[in-house]
Amino acid sequence: MGLQLRSAEPGDLNRLVEIYNHYVSETHITFDTEPFAVGARTQWFTQFADSGPYRLLVAELDGKVIGYASSTQFKPKPAYGTSVETTIYIDHAQAGNGYGEPLYALLLQQLVDEQAVHRAYAGVALPNPQSVALHQQLGFVHVASYHEVGYKFGKYWDVDWFEKDVSK
Repeated sequence: MGLQLRSAEPGDLNRLVEIYNHYVSETHITFDTEPFAVGARTQWFTQFADSGPYRLLVAELDGKVIGYASSTQFKPKPAYGTSVETTIYIDHAQAGNGYGEPLYALLLQQLVDEQAVHRAYAGVALPNPQSVALHQQLGFVHVASYHEVGYKFGKYWDVDWFEKDVSK
């Protein structure tokens, strides 16, 4: 069966929460500090569609969801409407196996094909050399660094911001 990429479906939500909660509890990769109950992520899930700027794609390996990539509203003010924030999470047991690149690339290509947005932005909590490398591989460029912007696990963390033109 191998790797399959598709739009997320409601039945994926439990697994998506499971994948994300690992990063909440065990890493500085996200600045959420408390794991989510599935019900608390339902509203988050409902913002996505199969068209337009807000997408949620999943990667399945041999029928099991192993990761997701999404594009969401960048900022709530109307003038930001042509920009999105993108993110990707791969099951920690599968991280580094090369599954993130095709998933994230598909998300970005869908944004380009539909001409849904002008720019995609991604914040990477540091250190995270794999994520920095992935973003650079996919054509994101470093545009900003926020120093000690997040506090988690008794420590301050920096975040680098990356930008990609998806208007072409």
